[in-house]
Amino acid sequence: MDSHPLEILRRPIITEKIAIAQEAGKYAFEVHSKSNKKEIKKAVEEAFKVTVLAVNVMNVKGKTKRSGTRVFKTRNWKKAIVTLAQGDRIEVFEGM
Repeated sequence: MDSHPLEILRRPIITEKIAIAQEAGKYAFEVHSKSNKKEIKKAVEEAFKVTVLAVNVMNVKGKTKRSGTRVFKTRNWKKAIVTLAQGDRIEVFEGM
């Protein structure tokens, strides 16, 4: 799946837990469901001009929700935690 980095990296994930992990150089992204670790590493390095040391990937199952009598399921998605080299930062996250 060689494609543009923005097709692989869907959106950054910004939570309190990830904000704490950023001090250790870890950033989280929602990624394309068919992408693998090598493609994610290449996309982050191209998009943000940083050196990626490790990529951890997990599939997140959608939750079952209720709205009155109607029951539905949110979509499944894939999350990647990217560890950067010492001194590298992604500026998109820093102002949040």
